[in-house]
Amino acid sequence: MEDQKLISKKKPAYPITNALLKYLTRHGRTIKIPIYYDDLLRFQGSVTVYDKNGKDTLWVSVYYSEFETEEINQSLKKVYSILHSDGTDTILPFLNIDSIDFCTFGNSKPFRIKVRNILNDNYLFLYIKKADASRIYGLELEDLLSPNHINFLVRKNTLIEEHISGIPGDDFINNHFDNCSPRDKVEIAKEFVKFNERCFVRLLGDMRSYNYVMVLTHDFDRIQYRIRAIDFDQQSYEGNAKVYKPQFLKENNKFVEMTMDLLQQTSIDQYISEERSLLAKRARSERKRLRGLLACMKNDTISPPEKVEQLKMDLFELTGDVNFKKANNMGEILEGALDFVIRNYKSDNKYIIKRKRTQQQSRK
Repeated sequence: MEDQKLISKKKPAYPITNALLKYLTRHGRTIKIPIYYDDLLRFQGSVTVYDKNGKDTLWVSVYYSEFETEEINQSLKKVYSILHSDGTDTILPFLNIDSIDFCTFGNSKPFRIKVRNILNDNYLFLYIKKADASRIYGLELEDLLSPNHINFLVRKNTLIEEHISGIPGDDFINNHFDNCSPRDKVEIAKEFVKFNERCFVRLLGDMRSYNYVMVLTHDFDRIQYRIRAIDFDQQSYEGNAKVYKPQFLKENNKFVEMTMDLLQQTSIDQYISEERSLLAKRARSERKRLRGLLACMKNDTISPPEKVEQLKMDLFELTGDVNFKKANNMGEILEGALDFVIRNYKSDNKYIIKRKRTQQQSRK
């Protein structure tokens, strides 16, 4: 397995450019909000949050002065209404802010807000973070290129994200994996191959087990598994191409070993081909919006020059595609990766159509 030192311990936050802000505004991702990330930093104290086993979660529950609590809670209810409803005040009397937690671990230092409906005790989480261009590119690419839609809003230096439900990958590996049936493990292996390829093509790095969740859907005769990324800080930042493949991260060893044990190479190649085809289809169907996002990315700086140089040469050596060698920044590298997949998808389609026509003619 690849050395974890390949992943930067501290990634800088990159500012949102005017071009990216215009893109986000055009597609309904920006909105006026009544509270900012910096407002939540004014807490007076905190209490450590432990899990059900008494282990430190690296989150702390924060509290504010009596003077600020009511105003902050009211503002957070409005944020919830904007994110999940029509933005009006009609639902505010039925909402309660149960807790505001602050994460002391990671780059984004998020606040996690628990919002409860007092009529039925249902609750949802939302996250408020300091806006970072890398993460915003990652969120938008997730929405455009993955099978998952994601809801987020941006206002100046503040990023608001909806909660992504699922079992954290590390928790699943440690506490649920061994109870999975042989059939379930084959399903998980298939999904891990597809997730691995999806991350690699769209250059989403650092998918260690605590940066994704397992989503289980009960079908009529089986359980379907999907792996969803929940952390997008390392979108198109690192220089080593292997960082963009979850298979090279030691936290995922159990999934890698299972995949090698249960799937033949022909099956792995088939699932890789399937995922690339799906990526190509999504990229083509969203080509106008994707073109606009890549235009912003190509005129933005979201990684140091030395990492850009390393990644483009890694991908050139891997694919032989000269477009990678010509790339000048992470936006051009990502554009080259998507173009490479789309070109090959078109070529494969032409070959399949030609083969079918030949078979039909031979039958006649």
